[in-house]
Amino acid sequence: QVQLVESGGGLVQAGGSLRLSCAASGRSFSSYAMGWFRQAPGKERELVAAITWSGAITYYADSVKGRVTVSRDNVKNTVTLQMNSLKPEDTAVYYCAAGMWPVRLPLYWGQGTQVTVSS
Repeated sequence: QVQLVESGGGLVQAGGSLRLSCAASGRSFSSYAMGWFRQAPGKERELVAAITWSGAITYYADSVKGRVTVSRDNVKNTVTLQMNSLKPEDTAVYYCAAGMWPVRLPLYWGQGTQVTVSS
């Protein structure tokens, strides 16, 4: 069992940056690949970024590639999403998730954190 708690969301102007963090509890955190999903109003939830259990392989959606970096610390049981050059279309609730690579069908979800980018 893994519990996930996101933090770091908020309101930022276009062009700004935010750093989302996900704190995990549970002994098996390092066994799972981790993903960040987002869901905007009226849209389906989409996978934004993912990272393997070791951190050796990462995935980024085309919509965020070059602006977002995912990383993890298996000692601190955290996964981080650094978002730069934010755009209004990045506005969404962001969710941390854990599962098997490539994290398309997560086993565990966080509660989500709101990111709002103003133009």
